[in-house]
Amino acid sequence: MAILAFAAVPEAARAAQQVPVFRGGVDLVNVGITVTDKKGSLITDLTPDDFEMYEDGHKQTIRYFSAGLASGPGDPPMHLGLLLDVSESMGDDIAFTKTAAIKFLNTLLEAVDITFVDFDTEVRATRYEQSDFARVIERIRLQKARGWTALYDAIGVYLDGADGQDGRKVMLLYTDGGDTRSSMSFGNLIDLLKASDVAVYVIGALEHQSASTKNEQRIVLQQIADITGGQAFFPLSVKELDRMYEKVNAEIHAQYTVGYVSMNTKADGAWRKLEIKVVKKDGRDCRVRSRRGYFAPAKPTAKE
Repeated sequence: MAILAFAAVPEAARAAQQVPVFRGGVDLVNVGITVTDKKGSLITDLTPDDFEMYEDGHKQTIRYFSAGLASGPGDPPMHLGLLLDVSESMGDDIAFTKTAAIKFLNTLLEAVDITFVDFDTEVRATRYEQSDFARVIERIRLQKARGWTALYDAIGVYLDGADGQDGRKVMLLYTDGGDTRSSMSFGNLIDLLKASDVAVYVIGALEHQSASTKNEQRIVLQQIADITGGQAFFPLSVKELDRMYEKVNAEIHAQYTVGYVSMNTKADGAWRKLEIKVVKKDGRDCRVRSRRGYFAPAKPTAKE
């Protein structure tokens, strides 16, 4: 078990992110990709030849391909981040979110570690090995609602820690979407999310919010998930969680990881737009969901 941060507040969004290296010592731009048909059913039988990768409109050569979790030797490990809002605004929903978080941990056992972040006025983050998952559950059970809500800072703390992890990264966020305390702005958070290779899934507890607040916070949470290629869910009861977790788990297990070495060698820190196409010729109408781009590496400054 390793302590990552306590009451930590990340710096403003960085323009560059070191891409993970899965094998061979080659720096790859790695992209997690979910593919469905027009009815939303997952498509799980694609091969590297079925994908085309474009960066800023230029076709790239695929150098790495993995289908699903642990599909072969040398495939990337999966790291799980679980963020739990325990601020006072969650008072009516804290029992629900604790049950929801524990329920999810019992459905996803492939993660090599879990970073647990609970936040209110402060942000507390701890990384646990797989053998310590029982400690995570106990920590969740002991949570009580209190304080203000540093939502954006909490996500930033997690992303900073995940930056140094190689492999697939999945973050699950339980919150009502409000932020009353963060030093980080929403715009800077979006930049951090764009720079990361984390897939974010949101469980939004909005049942006890006013109609206007509910709509605003739903939009915020939807944007946080969409920009990473993840999804946002807004359950009204614990009974709905089984169906949602089944969907999230299926996506995680069916996600493709595709990597390429960019043809653009400029270290300019610029935003590079990604487009992924499925060219399978069996007549299926494929829908692709992934992150929308990444920030290129930046030139080291004189001090570095």
